[in-house]
Amino acid sequence: MRPVHETATRMPAAPTLPELYDAHAAGLFHYFTSFTGEEADAKDLLQEFFIKLARQSIPSGIVNLRAWLLRLAHHQAIDWLRRHRVRRRAEEETPPELFAAQDDPDQAELARRLTCALTVLPMEQRSVVQLKLWDGLTFEEIAEVQGIPLNTAASRYRYALEKLRSELRPLYDELKPS
Repeated sequence: MRPVHETATRMPAAPTLPELYDAHAAGLFHYFTSFTGEEADAKDLLQEFFIKLARQSIPSGIVNLRAWLLRLAHHQAIDWLRRHRVRRRAEEETPPELFAAQDDPDQAELARRLTCALTVLPMEQRSVVQLKLWDGLTFEEIAEVQGIPLNTAASRYRYALEKLRSELRPLYDELKPS
């Protein structure tokens, strides 16, 4: 007969800060970049994020660690946006390059137009698109991360896609085969 303490379910140990960094830094950096539009600002936010994370412990009962981390990142990015609103307005006149430089001129033009189309979206819609398309979150996870109802997350995504379609329609018409 086994002693009771051996059969009890063990709670997994909380990941260490280096483990969290290795597993989530790239995704968090990309998420911050969608808010800031600048690699340097995103790096600063990522550094601040992990400094804050090092000073706290992960609450017990977290079901989805990734969603919890993204929720913290979302709040930090919103705070950053509030602090940088004036600078942001000036920068929106020349949208940041969100995609890697392309050697192919057609690919470069597509990246440029997609970047411009994304900057037209309101931040609420842009962040949902980021979480859905680049981070692969479900609408349930997006709702949890952003602290919004599930239907709001889905409708923001739908409205964003409609706006992107209308912004990119001329490019599609230009590139489609005759």
